[in-house]
Amino acid sequence: MEYIEGHAYLMGDDINTDDIVPSHTLTMREPIDMAKHTLEFIDPDFVKKVNKLNIIIAGENFGTGSSREEAVNVFKLLGIKAIIAKSFARIYFRNLINTGIPAITLNWEENNFSSGDLIKIKLKEAIIENESKKVKIEFKSLSKFIMGILNEGGIINKLKKRFKN
Repeated sequence: MEYIEGHAYLMGDDINTDDIVPSHTLTMREPIDMAKHTLEFIDPDFVKKVNKLNIIIAGENFGTGSSREEAVNVFKLLGIKAIIAKSFARIYFRNLINTGIPAITLNWEENNFSSGDLIKIKLKEAIIENESKKVKIEFKSLSKFIMGILNEGGIINKLKKRFKN
């Protein structure tokens, strides 16, 4: 996983796991049914937009709240390719990585991104290119350990491969 391309979906600060997966969906048996309610109280049309706007760019403290894995799994099911945030809740960050979704911490400025911008993320080089605004932004490289997990599509795949050999 060296290169990711998609369109930006902008969000604010303090998006918590209850915002991502509303509590009334937690009894649903099928994960895809739960995913249909992702962020419904913040943006009722999020699920309709996600097939085009598939890179989330958020503010501070993304993923705060409970450590429920459903709040990451719905993004995986909906095809979110990466999440860029000014900061992440610690457990949420690890849950994203373990699920195979790149989590990039970046103290971005408001003029760096707009909703719908074409974004290219070069993980190996630690560069985000906003093709729509012709802006390149460097971010702190993800560790070799984290890149290893992402390259395998998540921690489960990495462990399966490790113990298979």
